Formats: sequence, C-alpha cells, structure tokens
Amino acid sequence: MLELITGINGKVNGFVWGLPMLVLLVGTGILMTCLTKVFQISHFGYWMKHTLGSIFTDKHITAHTGKEDKSITQFQSLCTALAATIGTGNIVGVSSALLFGGPGAIFWMWIVAFFGMMTNYSENVLGIYYRRKSNKGEWSGGAMYYLRDGLGAKRGMKPVGAVLAVLFSVFCLLASFGIGNMSQINSIAGNMKAAFGIPNVVSGILLMILAGLVVLGGIKRIASVTEMLVPFMAIFYIVGSLILCIRNAGQVIPAFASIFKGAFAMKAVGGGIVGSGIKMAVTWGMKRGVFSNEAGLGSSVMVHSSSNVREPVRQGMWGIFEVFADTIVVCSLTALTVLTSGLVDLDTGVVISQAEGSALVGEAFAKVFGQWGPMFIAVAILLFAFSTVLGWSHYGSKAFEYLFGSGAIIVYQVIFIVFILCGATMSLELAWDLSDTFNGLMAIPNLIGVLALSPIVCEITKNYVDRRIRGINTEPMLSAFPDIQKAQEQELDGSE
Repeated sequence: MLELITGINGKVNGFVWGLPMLVLLVGTGILMTCLTKVFQISHFGYWMKHTLGSIFTDKHITAHTGKEDKSITQFQSLCTALAATIGTGNIVGVSSALLFGGPGAIFWMWIVAFFGMMTNYSENVLGIYYRRKSNKGEWSGGAMYYLRDGLGAKRGMKPVGAVLAVLFSVFCLLASFGIGNMSQINSIAGNMKAAFGIPNVVSGILLMILAGLVVLGGIKRIASVTEMLVPFMAIFYIVGSLILCIRNAGQVIPAFASIFKGAFAMKAVGGGIVGSGIKMAVTWGMKRGVFSNEAGLGSSVMVHSSSNVREPVRQGMWGIFEVFADTIVVCSLTALTVLTSGLVDLDTGVVISQAEGSALVGEAFAKVFGQWGPMFIAVAILLFAFSTVLGWSHYGSKAFEYLFGSGAIIVYQVIFIVFILCGATMSLELAWDLSDTFNGLMAIPNLIGVLALSPIVCEITKNYVDRRIRGINTEPMLSAFPDIQKAQEQELDGSE
C-alpha cells in the first residue's frame, strides 16, 4: 500500500523555472525586506500579536459580517488563503525537495519563506489599497487591479498596466482549472482508491457535489467553510507530525544538523561533488519554497482583498503570517517527520527508502502508526487538496470577473465544478505541465507591479508605523481612491 499512496508526481507545483525567474522572485522579497527595514523581524512581536494573537483577543477579527455586507472577516480571508496555499505541495513538495535536493533544501526553503513574507505582505498592502467594490457590493482586489490602477496611473504606463492586468487574469483563470482543480482532485481520488479502495469516479462525484454546494454560494460561503476546515486540517496534521517528532526526539537535533550541513554542502547529497550538492539543495529548496507558499504569484491577495479590514498594513501582516504558517510550520514539520524517521541517512543526505512523494511521508507515519500511517496521509491530502480547490475557485472567479464582468461568474463556477469530475477520472500529465506553466506565468506581471509600486508600499507602511506604533497624528493611507479613502476613514476606529 505504501507504494500506491504516491499522490501526484514529482512535478507537484514544479513548473521548472530558470535561474532568472527564481532571482526575480527571491530578489523581490529581498528588496521589499530591505525597503521595509526587515519588517518581519523588526516588528515580529507586533504582527504576531495582531494576527495569531488577535484571533483570541479581538472580536473584530472573527466577528462575521451581516448578510447585506459582502465582505468577509480578516480571519476568514486568512483561512481561505491558507486553504489554497496549504495543499499537496506541503507533503509531496517537501518530500520531493528531500529526495532531489537533500536535507539542505529545507534550509533554502526557509530562506525563500523569510523573504517571501515581505513579498506577500506587499501584495496584500497593494491589494487593499487599490481594491474596488463590484456592482454586487463585493470587494474586488488583486494584481490585476494594482496593475491597472497603480502601475497604469504612472505617466505613459496606462496601456502597459492594462495589458499586464489582462495577462495576469488569463493566466490565473487557466491555472485555476489545472493546479487549482483537476490536479488536486486527481491526487485525492488516487489516494482514496489506494488507501480505501474507493473508485475514482465515486470520489469525483462526491467531491463535485460537495464543491458545488460551497462554490455556488460565493465568497462568503467559501470563507465560512474554510474558516472551519483550515484550523481543523492544520491541527490534525500538526498534531500527527508532532507525535512522530516526539517519538523520534533523539533524531531531531541530528535532523537540524543535517539540514544546515546540507545547505552548504558540508556533506554533499549522495556523496557527490560539493558544488553539485549546493546547487541541488538551493534549486530544489527555492522551487519548493516558492510553490509551497505562493508568495510572489499574486494569488492569495485576491481573497485577502475581500476582507473587511480598513488598514492595508493590517492585511499585509496576515500575509506574513500566511507564509510563516505554510512553510515555517507545516513544511518544516513534514521535513522533520521524514528526517527523524530513519528513512534518510542524515550523514550523507541520501533517502534510503524507495518511496517517493506522499508515499515517503506515509512510510514515515507508518513507523509509528502502522497501517494507519498511509491512511492518515490520504486523509491529510484529502483535506489539503479539497481546501485548495475551494480557495482557487475564488481566485478563478475573480479573474473571470475582471475579464467578463461579475454577472458572468456563475458560468465560470459551473464549468469549474464540472471539471472536478474530469480531474478524478483522467490522466493529468499534460494538465500538470500546462497548469504549472500558467501558475508560474502569473508571477511575471504580478512582480512587475510589486516592484513598480514598492515606493507606495513603503509609504503606506511608514504611515501605519508612525500612527499605530509611534503615536504620530497624521492622516491614514487607506485607499488610492478619494471616495473609498473618505468612507474608510469614517469607519476606522482605534480597535481595528
């Protein structure tokens, strides 16, 4: 059974980007980290207090909006974003990084996440600052809007901003059917058949019905479901991983040592030459880090922009926490469960097991939970992948709305639901290649927008820090549009 629970292949979130693309992604994170004066570290206590801490202390974070209010809460926006972000890549992607890049790949995954925090932060700040309300009363924001209204507002850049906004929307729309739908469903169906003997078509029909009940309800219903699903699935997986780590506590320190040694090829992967070991660790760590947390792709900002938050920086801090939770917490636990299980030679970095993908993690769980280990992973993939489908359904609908108007969203939703059954019953080798490509291409226009508007991000951040942390009395920067700025100022209160 272990060999059958392989999930999706090594191409999970694996659109093979060249060095220039990785430099652009990581470089943007480094630039935003420097421009914001290492905000993720210098204000660590503050953003943790106003994200994770505020869930338990601030009713504004979790209090649901009324039926007439089409926005969602800050916590719901985080859960929906995490629903799309925490997916099969957190299991299969990490095991692939260990298999091809060795334990050192995990270190470079952390590095990408560290700088990716500020890329995600910047996207969310811009998303809130340039968002608009649709004719249905819903907030609409994302890369397409700050490309059109932010970049496009610069002298001579209106056509460029408009074209890039359309390109981003097209890439996002196409990616939503591949990496956000069929590939995830195929992974679920394959694992359910291998672990429990459930036919693919049965899984497809059930998932199509469940998704239809949620997706057709729009963002508020999606947010309500993910608000319950994400905390449960995260705790479910974290607790299981911690049990393994505790049982193998004696190997935790050697596992960390192996990660740091492998990162700088003090021991090359598989005994290869040192330079090759470093290259593999850096390449696989960065690729898996980027596609694990999606920082720089411009995807999660579309749901963060639907939040009832008024301060752009407040939603930006949720973006930092999103990357932290996805990569620093979930991916790290996946890595530790494998590294402490005895399936990896911690001295050389060689994976001893013949299993790949989710089967490698399933084998690690089997060492503690026996035959229930692979089943545990199958259920984890079910939760992770299905939540990804729900999150991406919103991303695709927002891209569709931008291209064709809000009145046509129902067309997209119906097609999206039908494709779920297709995903459960068809071979997806080509679908993975195409969807990963479109998913990666989303990053190009998005990062152009983030880089071009980086001075605005810095100005908004300084304005917030001056007002909220230093106590300087100055006019808040809440929106690029005077009418929204005025309305938000009137609604803003000191408890937000």
